[in-house]
Amino acid sequence: MKMKSKTRSIAVCLLLIATLCPLGSLPGTPAAAETAPPTVKVGDSLDIKFTALDGREVDLAKMRGKVVLLDFWATWCGPCIGELPHVLEAYQKFHDKGFEIVGISFDKDKGALERLTKEKGMTWPQYFDGKAWKNDFGVKYGIHGIPTMWLIDKEGRVASTSARKDLAGQVENLLAAKTP
Repeated sequence: MKMKSKTRSIAVCLLLIATLCPLGSLPGTPAAAETAPPTVKVGDSLDIKFTALDGREVDLAKMRGKVVLLDFWATWCGPCIGELPHVLEAYQKFHDKGFEIVGISFDKDKGALERLTKEKGMTWPQYFDGKAWKNDFGVKYGIHGIPTMWLIDKEGRVASTSARKDLAGQVENLLAAKTP
């Protein structure tokens, strides 16, 4: 009887994971989380302006001269939390050299976002509208799986739509690149 209950519990957990984190957000799957939609490609400039959760005004166009990670994520997404140590490491290593992060949260629970960012030391600005998968920037840029991470070069153009792969190495290369 205990085995049947355990099996049922595992099945429920797997169903929840599949519901909350679409296939494209699982590590190793080459779906939406690893590839930008056809409307966004390397070389594009993005129009992202908002008031962050902490009241800071964010305007991607005003961040030219810096390398910026756009991190589409949520506190409830296991793979997003799994990427966090790599993101924090890159931020700590390169922030003083011109690396910034802008979080685009797919959360509904503002308190959960505030608690996690404080607990993990995520000092960069976070966009929050409480719309989850209908997040304004998520809809605008066709985000269908998280985590999705894009790197913006010093000229303000999309440099990578798959920043999860060797984030620190990509940031280091973009910081070292000469700007015209």
